[in-house]
Amino acid sequence: MATIRDVAKAAGVSVATVSRVLNDTGYVHQDTRKRVAKAIKELNYSPNEVARSLYKRESRLIGLLLPDITNPFFPELARGVEDEVHRQGFRVILGNSDENEQKELDYIHTFSKNNIVGIISATNNPIQKNYGDLHIPVVFLDRVSDKHLSVYADGVQGGCLAATEMIARGSKNIVIIQGPPSLRPAQDRFRGAMQVLQSENVDVQVVQTNSFAFADAQKWANELFHLYPETDGVIASNDIVATAVLHEALRRGKKIPDNLQIIGFDDIPQSKLLFPPLSTIRQPAYDMGTEAANLLIKLIKKEQVDERNIQLPVTFIERETTRKVD
Repeated sequence: MATIRDVAKAAGVSVATVSRVLNDTGYVHQDTRKRVAKAIKELNYSPNEVARSLYKRESRLIGLLLPDITNPFFPELARGVEDEVHRQGFRVILGNSDENEQKELDYIHTFSKNNIVGIISATNNPIQKNYGDLHIPVVFLDRVSDKHLSVYADGVQGGCLAATEMIARGSKNIVIIQGPPSLRPAQDRFRGAMQVLQSENVDVQVVQTNSFAFADAQKWANELFHLYPETDGVIASNDIVATAVLHEALRRGKKIPDNLQIIGFDDIPQSKLLFPPLSTIRQPAYDMGTEAANLLIKLIKKEQVDERNIQLPVTFIERETTRKVD
């Protein structure tokens, strides 16, 4: 990999001259600029963005903080962010908090030390003071904050859709797996589903959870069938949890969807590859990522922002863990 010294040698100039060209500081003769530019192109030289940010006390680096990169939903969000950030001439530094508040704080400090110009956060602590002390723009993604701009899907609509589709397909004894109480999108899904189910003649039970992780979901799936063995419909908090429920139901010999219907939330890519394929509520993850990136860059550039909260619609994806409607 070429270094700035290699560029200087090829162009026949000093390292300081190459630095002035790269950072557009100080006078450099036009012919010299052309030689440096030619050397950069021929050597395929790429400046170290972190080093440049330390030198100039500014950067084009954006921090992206995710709660769990093993959940396939979050790479979809990240791809939307990265594509839009790159299109607008910025770069992304990624952090994975593992739903751990201290690790999240460590990444925020790391981002700050690298002179990032903004943060997009999809972590589980959107209200904590760690973000309030920052002097750079912050946008929350798939999360809602009272003090910062947010991009998220319509969880209430998603919960209503899941409940409506479950009832339309004949389930009478339904269990809702409620997502983490600290996350408003998860509670919006729960609230939407309960609004519909309580207005209909169905028996509703609730399994409360505090995580979206698969390891925890296996435990809750086992608890669900132990407490409510007669359930004929499960509305899961996300596709990871729905996958655990599907796995446990098949292990117990239940026929899907004849004896038990399952609806997830997110529509991660793996959902269509399960057997049977999972019916779910689709969040437009990629579009959410691009919206968050565009919103943050507007803040960085101090452009006018018309909407503090951007809410995107969701859709029901019918597969084979729900029965067909006549």
